Amino acid sequence: MLKIKKYAAIDIGSNAMRLLIMNIVEEEGKETIFTKSSLIRVPIRLGQDVFTTGNVSKEAEDRMVDAMKAFFLLMKVNKVDKFMACATSAMREASNAKPIVDRVFKESGIKISIIDGKKEAMIIASSDLKHFINSSNSILYIDVGGGSTEFTLFDHGKQVNSRSFKNGTVRLLNNMVEPQVWTDIEQWIKEESKDLKDLIVIGSGGNINKIFKMSGKTQDKPLSYFYLHKQLLRLSKMSYDERISLLGLNPDRADVIIPAINIYNNAMKWSGAKYIYVPKIGVSDGIVKALYYNKVKLDYQVIDY
Repeated sequence: MLKIKKYAAIDIGSNAMRLLIMNIVEEEGKETIFTKSSLIRVPIRLGQDVFTTGNVSKEAEDRMVDAMKAFFLLMKVNKVDKFMACATSAMREASNAKPIVDRVFKESGIKISIIDGKKEAMIIASSDLKHFINSSNSILYIDVGGGSTEFTLFDHGKQVNSRSFKNGTVRLLNNMVEPQVWTDIEQWIKEESKDLKDLIVIGSGGNINKIFKMSGKTQDKPLSYFYLHKQLLRLSKMSYDERISLLGLNPDRADVIIPAINIYNNAMKWSGAKYIYVPKIGVSDGIVKALYYNKVKLDYQVIDY
């Protein structure tokens, strides 16, 4: 007998907010299927305020509340069974985070969980990586956000270590990443990967997904280190306006894509990885999978119809 559930995830990042609604198809004797029903992205750059002033501005707060009201209604009309909303780097550091969380819950009914970097890495690791994890390769999983980057290492199918660094695209745009942070990342990657053989990188995040889409490759094919480096040089030579008009990048993507590729590129160089795979996964996907498989303790909600 076929059963279909609908789970949703709200990812409140430093660069954008996302609502992912996922169909979960269960059939006895068969593997559970996860298919994307809807994905809505709203470019509310919370990190722009938080990383420069320490607070979410009133304008950004109002936009955030409106977005959460809309997200709740979209989940309701889609008959979502279970959902979770989580906030990452920007809300972790905002001094006015608590009153904003309280206001969002009061006006939209959505309870936001502000998660630390370790839990964020655990959620990301709950994404569908089994195709890669079950392989003989060692894996460095990288998720680049606006405020932080999460690194997770797998060896022989097991997660062996993870680390979150305050080095993200919005911070880099605002010149808020000290050279020591880059040094710490380099040392960590080199130390943790020195004994791993045939290391490959898996990248997630909107920017690496965009670069992959532009490459025209099929989903099972990786990008090489040299290709990524070539794209970094190419984009760096273009102006912000050219990246929008010639490449069709969204305005909120055209500036952050360069610092994002720089993070991936450096991580590949320091780990010695020659290839990066780009499956369509991220925090939102990880939340849905974590809710379904109950691998990570999450504070979820159920909509009362």
